[in-house]
Amino acid sequence: MINFLIQRFVKNYENVTDETVRSNYGTLSSIVGIVCNVLLFALKFLLGVVSNSIAIMSDAFNNLSDSASCIVTLFGYKLAAKPADKDHPFGHGRIEYIVSFIIAVIILLVGFELFKSSFDKVIHPETVHFSWIVLVSLVLSILIKFWMSFFNRTLGNRINNSAMIATSKDSQNDVIATSATLVALVGSLFTDLPLDGVMGILVSIFVLISGFGIIKSTIDDLIGQPADKEIVDKIRSTIMNQKEILGIHDLIIHNYGPGKMIGSVHVEINANQNILVIHDIVDEIERKIESDLHIMMTIHMDPIEQDNQVVNEYKNIVTGILDRIDSSLSMHDFRIVSGPTHTNLIFDVLIPYESLIKEEELKKEIDAAISNLMSNVYTVITFDRGYY
Repeated sequence: MINFLIQRFVKNYENVTDETVRSNYGTLSSIVGIVCNVLLFALKFLLGVVSNSIAIMSDAFNNLSDSASCIVTLFGYKLAAKPADKDHPFGHGRIEYIVSFIIAVIILLVGFELFKSSFDKVIHPETVHFSWIVLVSLVLSILIKFWMSFFNRTLGNRINNSAMIATSKDSQNDVIATSATLVALVGSLFTDLPLDGVMGILVSIFVLISGFGIIKSTIDDLIGQPADKEIVDKIRSTIMNQKEILGIHDLIIHNYGPGKMIGSVHVEINANQNILVIHDIVDEIERKIESDLHIMMTIHMDPIEQDNQVVNEYKNIVTGILDRIDSSLSMHDFRIVSGPTHTNLIFDVLIPYESLIKEEELKKEIDAAISNLMSNVYTVITFDRGYY
């Protein structure tokens, strides 16, 4: 069913990095969501009136809010598909994250309203009227929402769209909310306790937690997260497949929305290599990364003296010192500057974020270890943090 809808309504559906194709995926998701949610609202509202159930009626208005969020996302996808312009040279892809945030806010508002109405139902309970028609209709609603969750998750994963995945989670919330309503309805046959209100409170708490989770994930995307490990591994593999490349560091990936990433990285090369040959290799790597991973990559070359015995001896000493201090530390861009009175060791040290050691303390430890081994040798250290 899902594949049929995609193939029927999304032209060139396999080209998921194309902005027009992504917009068509979004339109499909929104239209399906609007139709399903409006039908569910009408059904549940009628059932809520018939059964006198606040949980069912709250669930109905939850579906109505879902319809509103689908309309918001429909416009959001259209805006995100706009091409780059003078004011937005990297395109408008991050609008998808803003849409996710709006959906999360709607989820929170619904959860808060559901909590208030459910709490009032516990304080002032009313009789819930059991009906087999209501029971069957709720089961049907659960099945529809379960399919909608699977539908949006499938589309979201296919095009890496956070808004669709947020919509999928919202549908999961609806499945749980309607299931709780179902439990309350059946429970009304066996007890006069305000199960309807209690189940509504439990569902509202779950909805609120889900909304906060989506907001956190969306804000992380907007602020900037580390590059996905799978992407980092593919970039590293592509670069290191060239025998002329000795190592890489300072890999940075900027995400301007799904399918629009820009990156930079430093690669180490033998200082004695022909610079024109290396430049040609680097150009080929950049083109391959853009072709295979759709990342606009800029590569900076760092020449390394591999055959200088003095440099290698100093480098091995510093590497050993770092390993003794903390095995998670790493070093790059090592070089020396020798003078008549002293020698400077110049290098960068990468400190993992999980390391508790402070830069000032680390510098003192390195300098103290070097002074115990050699005289008139000083360090010039740049401390880095990882971007992935």
